[in-house]
Amino acid sequence: MADGVLEHAHDHDGEHAHRHMVHRHRDVTGGTARATVFGISDGLVSNVALILGVAAAESEQSSVIVAGVAGLLAGAASMAAGEYVSMKAQSELVERELAIERRSLEKQPAAEIRELAAIYRQRGLDPEQAHEMASAVMEDPEVALEVHAREELGVDPSETGNPVAAALSSFAAFALGALIPLIPWFFASGTAAIVASAILGIVATATVGAVLARFTERSVFRTAVRQVTWAAVACTATFAIGTWLGGVV
Repeated sequence: MADGVLEHAHDHDGEHAHRHMVHRHRDVTGGTARATVFGISDGLVSNVALILGVAAAESEQSSVIVAGVAGLLAGAASMAAGEYVSMKAQSELVERELAIERRSLEKQPAAEIRELAAIYRQRGLDPEQAHEMASAVMEDPEVALEVHAREELGVDPSETGNPVAAALSSFAAFALGALIPLIPWFFASGTAAIVASAILGIVATATVGAVLARFTERSVFRTAVRQVTWAAVACTATFAIGTWLGGVV
């Protein structure tokens, strides 16, 4: 009986230790949330720099609002167009390669089995096991296409991406970030609006840095400071140039 209790306790401890040893990996290939955060960051930094630069040269409230809205729309449209073209080109390239692979699987199944078996041998399987596994994969055409796409092309046929959705999310994310430093100018002007815009920009940039730190599991403080530093450099440069242009023009 004592032996049974000890054995049960040992098994329980082993399971407990196993649960603590198991760890989960983050998804580092997708990242819609990360893309959204980066879009907000781009919109925030670019538009706060633009707004402060224009405000330094021309402190009229209407001029700053027009410049800020123009920067928001132009930047968001540019981001959306770039994301759409990039995603569309990538999707078309993947679809083309999948079509080539699909034809090869239909017309040259023996060659594809040898090719897949060679990949498995490189991963440590002996020739017989590698051939058996490759042959088993080839029994189902859809499974064969998915496995060959993953092993040879490094892509998932079911995840080629949606260019329209990517473009819309990029537009919305950039626009949201760009709107933040513009908000004070709808209610104030002059020095008060400049200071409020700068403060909003600093707080929002630090928040973006903190969120990015959560994704990368880095120091929240250091990442936030890094984000704020780069934003401050950009804003200082545009404000100085705007001040100079305001005195010259």
